[in-house]
Amino acid sequence: MCGIVGFVKNVGAHPERAILEKMNAAIRHRGPDDDGFFIDDIAALGMRRLSIIDLAGGQQPIHNEDRTKWIVFNGEIYNFQEIRDDLEKRGHRFYTKSDTETVVHLYDEYGVDCVQHLRGMFALAIWDTIEKTLFLARDRVGKKPLLYSRQPNGDLIFGSEFQALLSNPSVSRDVDHTAIDSYLSYQCVPAPMTAFKSIRKLEPGHWLRWKSGEIETNRYWLPDFSKKITIGENEAIEETTRLLREATKMRLISEVPLGAFLSGGVDSSIVVALMAEESEKPVKTFSIGFEEQDFSELKYARRVAEHVGAEYNEFIVRPNAMDILPLLVEHYGEPYADSSAIPTYYVAKETRKHVTVALNGDGGDESFAGYERYAAMKLAEKYRKIPGVLRKQILERAIGLLPSDELKRSRIRDLKRFVKAAELPKTDRYFRWVTAFERDFKAGMYTPTFAAEIENTDARQTLDQWFSRANGSGILDASLLTDQMTYLPNDLLVKVDIATMANSLEARSPFLDHKVIEFAASLPAGMKMRGLQTKSLLKKVAARLVPREVVYRRKMGFGVPIGKWFRGEMKQFLSDALLSERSLGRGIVRPDVIQKYVTEHINAERDHAFQLWTFLMLELWYQRFID
Repeated sequence: MCGIVGFVKNVGAHPERAILEKMNAAIRHRGPDDDGFFIDDIAALGMRRLSIIDLAGGQQPIHNEDRTKWIVFNGEIYNFQEIRDDLEKRGHRFYTKSDTETVVHLYDEYGVDCVQHLRGMFALAIWDTIEKTLFLARDRVGKKPLLYSRQPNGDLIFGSEFQALLSNPSVSRDVDHTAIDSYLSYQCVPAPMTAFKSIRKLEPGHWLRWKSGEIETNRYWLPDFSKKITIGENEAIEETTRLLREATKMRLISEVPLGAFLSGGVDSSIVVALMAEESEKPVKTFSIGFEEQDFSELKYARRVAEHVGAEYNEFIVRPNAMDILPLLVEHYGEPYADSSAIPTYYVAKETRKHVTVALNGDGGDESFAGYERYAAMKLAEKYRKIPGVLRKQILERAIGLLPSDELKRSRIRDLKRFVKAAELPKTDRYFRWVTAFERDFKAGMYTPTFAAEIENTDARQTLDQWFSRANGSGILDASLLTDQMTYLPNDLLVKVDIATMANSLEARSPFLDHKVIEFAASLPAGMKMRGLQTKSLLKKVAARLVPREVVYRRKMGFGVPIGKWFRGEMKQFLSDALLSERSLGRGIVRPDVIQKYVTEHINAERDHAFQLWTFLMLELWYQRFID
């Protein structure tokens, strides 16, 4: 596990080592144990290493037998020993015991198709000194980040994080306003865009090849929901358990201390239970909670740890967690407004005091239908079949009269939100449920200048392309594919990678094993969600491993009480940041809109917590990276 950087020159002088070292130093937190460099007349590769496997001999860059190909690698390949054995039978000779060397030999053997053989998480760069080609690749689901900047002269610059690329003087900081518009919809910037015009993300499941200033990219993996298997429920439970057990066991390979994040939810509880089955010693678990009990699942986490005989450690986040906001803005490198980045950072920080590797439950919701919006999408399809007169004149009028508290989440509030969205086409409906700003409102909140700049863009296209490519699947599978290609890699996996690597901690996710994802995609939709019960099949898997009271309860998610914080300890911080002359003059959001949101929220007239957090993180990013 590490961070990688580098660049290739199409024209001009030889690569400068000083620039490479500066880029590498910017991501030292990703790999504090070691660094390494390769430079020739065209290419420059660098890496920072967090030693996990082959502690003594795995220094990078690593080369093939005749030193014609060199690799820098970020990630873990869990089937590398199996691949190595096969390559040795084919005549390859190895000089380390690392998984990294396996990849460069695999590239020697199969070229760009080498990625098809890898089971794990990775971002890699291979320089071919004979063909003068640079090969970049990213794992199937996007666990590991990879950014690149193609220069006007044909040079290519790449790295694991924004700090690395921005340390290269050739990379411009001009802001991409189309990306900012998408950020204000999704609270993150969808790939392949970034907040900078000159930087792009290599999308998950893609490779990129550079030669003589030209690049080509190609998608090598996409889950297929159209090929359904015939299987009984008990058999599906057994096979899901088997695959998760196998994926968990593979992720226990480590030469350093290892533990797990335990939220108390279904997914992390399954992972911890399976770890306990495979471990001779009690599993070290790490949980985080809040003083505000509405946002805390610690009692469930404790119950799971007790049940499986794990060592339990917990940490409480208090409002002074906001002191780390500048640090988070620095590490994320572009606007990012998932507030659960705060507890994720803190649990990673605490966990790193005890272990170097931590397993988690990421990915279970997106494969096994864990979000309530999936049930809402399915229910909306049925709701739309009710005659329009009955819907409009009776149902919606009656629901509109129900009292609801605009400051608290409730079933009535959810119901009102549902009927507003249910009438819309599926992409618009889904967009409304995942955005902080409803489409019609967002158009009116922009300044005339900003609105004119983005008038030909539509943030919904990020979702629409995946609903359109869902291979004719039903609404549930189309929603799952959309989340696997958007919300999962653009938000959740970015959050965990940055939060863990900022603390030099490696995170591993059994649910993100591509064999688990592919099997889940092959299951009938009705098996993953029975009626409107989310994660129906997976809950039955969990019920065999952990107490039922942990499994059968309403999903809480990894929420943060920012609404309360904005009216308390953070009130002055929020006002100073958003109502300053500098902030109100950004030219993106109309000043009166920002002032209205701040005033209404602080005075407890309306709950604008998510919207204000989105504005706040955008402003802090401008202060750090643009001003």
